[in-house]
Amino acid sequence: MRRLFALLATLFALGGVSASAAATLKTETAVFAGGCFWCMEHDMGGIPGVLKVESGYTGGHVKNPTYRDVTSERSGHYESVRVTYDPAKLDYGFLLYRYWKLVDPTDDGGQFCDRGPSYRPALFVTPAQRLIAEKSRDEAAKRLKTGTMKAQILPLQTFYPAEEYHRDYAKRHALDYNLYRTGCGRDARLKQVWGG
Repeated sequence: MRRLFALLATLFALGGVSASAAATLKTETAVFAGGCFWCMEHDMGGIPGVLKVESGYTGGHVKNPTYRDVTSERSGHYESVRVTYDPAKLDYGFLLYRYWKLVDPTDDGGQFCDRGPSYRPALFVTPAQRLIAEKSRDEAAKRLKTGTMKAQILPLQTFYPAEEYHRDYAKRHALDYNLYRTGCGRDARLKQVWGG
């Protein structure tokens, strides 16, 4: 039996587990906003223990919002990602630690070159996640090299997956994605905010 579990773990780590086998694994989810969901999807997907990252929208008052609704800045939604992870390999606190390094939590007017309320950094939390999120935000505020913490912690609401053409954008359009990311100044600003 241990060999079977070891084989499944190895196959999953290599991306070779079927959807039915993956469905039997215990998973948890977390929802984050941090500006462009293409960048968040790309960066969060590289964290060991993360199983899936979906781009989408949350936090607003419009049901089934579209990208146009969200970027009109009238729906109240944030561009966000829903992260599904294996709690046996990754805990929520460490996921938060990694999240902070991916955003500029000192900017509540958007993120990098993307401006407006839909691009603000925020954590969308369940009641069970709230205290962990608050502690993590306080610790991250102490590590900032510039500015003050402005990222919000908000109650988890319905998460609406983004349109198909937004999903896995960095993988499917690597050149365009890299030009956007560099041109937007994301990585340069992150170095200013966090150092290194």
